[in-house]
Amino acid sequence: MKPSNRPVEWNEVENAVSRHMDRLLRTAVAILGCLAEAEDIVQETFLRLYEHKPQFTSQGHETAWLIRVTVNLCKSRLKSHWWSKSAPLLDIYPAKNDFEHNLMETVLSLPHKYRAVIHLYYYEGYSTYEIADITAQTEAAVRQQLSRGRQKIKDALATI
Repeated sequence: MKPSNRPVEWNEVENAVSRHMDRLLRTAVAILGCLAEAEDIVQETFLRLYEHKPQFTSQGHETAWLIRVTVNLCKSRLKSHWWSKSAPLLDIYPAKNDFEHNLMETVLSLPHKYRAVIHLYYYEGYSTYEIADITAQTEAAVRQQLSRGRQKIKDALATI
């Protein structure tokens, strides 16, 4: 989306933060596995919103744009040479029981390409078509990553 020259009111950004903060943070944590890094990514996402001043046709368009920016920033962070693997912080994903805790731990231990599609599909409720658009992949690639991610989760949970 091309940036427009319209001035952005500060309250527009504040409204976007209040509407989308939790969703973007969950998405970034699911991909990165680190709360501090995810918070940085979400701040950068809202900074991009302020800088680019995109015109949105609907609430869904705004949500999709913000998630796409978040996912792309996470991918860039994971590709950076200084990125170090850290233990995922499961505190922000409270589990009701041991199975849910093991499931979340397993999801967060997946490679980031599987984590991203699993999170967007199961936790955010996006279709494979929408995930393909958000992650700039083909729908077939998204379905393949979902299938492989599910198999990895199944294999890991079978050993527990």
